[in-house]
Amino acid sequence: MRVILFGATGMIGRGVLRECLLDERVTAVLAVGRASTGVPHGKLREILHDDLLDLGPIEGELGGYDACFFCLGVSAAGMREPEYRRITYDFTLSVGETLARLSPGSRFVYVSGAGTNARGRAMWARVKGQTENALLALPLEAYMFRVGFVQPMHGVRSRTRLYQAAYVITRPLFPVLRRLVGGGVTTTEQVGRAMIAVAERGAAKRILGPADINAL
Repeated sequence: MRVILFGATGMIGRGVLRECLLDERVTAVLAVGRASTGVPHGKLREILHDDLLDLGPIEGELGGYDACFFCLGVSAAGMREPEYRRITYDFTLSVGETLARLSPGSRFVYVSGAGTNARGRAMWARVKGQTENALLALPLEAYMFRVGFVQPMHGVRSRTRLYQAAYVITRPLFPVLRRLVGGGVTTTEQVGRAMIAVAERGAAKRILGPADINAL
């Protein structure tokens, strides 16, 4: 499989990239973003591009892929809705609409969040839900990964200091968390493996929570 990865320098994106490079089913990875991953690998190619609302300059490089893993996102903390919507909705739909035109029917996996609801009272949940609905309406085989607590593995780190501190504190307690919360927690490794599984054979439903991701 040939996959495109957006958000490869973020915590989840780095975990997904690691699994793609390790998995023999993935033959090529195209990482698109503003900064390089800094990962040298024979099947990884990178395109540095600043403006996801204008994909015209790189559109010729985006066709012919089997799946897209969209891991780009930002915390809503301290953000106003227009700014959050631009990154969460506008960027995602710009990519989704472009790939729907270039590779209709290809698989598109979007990292959403547990609690997402297009009619929710929380701003982030509402914007995420509207993003999900718009992706599901495109001529793509789109899947929503509503992740909950995601433990970074294999040296992957969060770029958000508060989150990274929380991950460091909870790492020794992760086995206990899994027993207490059950299917509400997962890891960057499991998210990456689940995305590859979806790219290869799809899934029984389009909206997947942490327990579904772990099962995949």
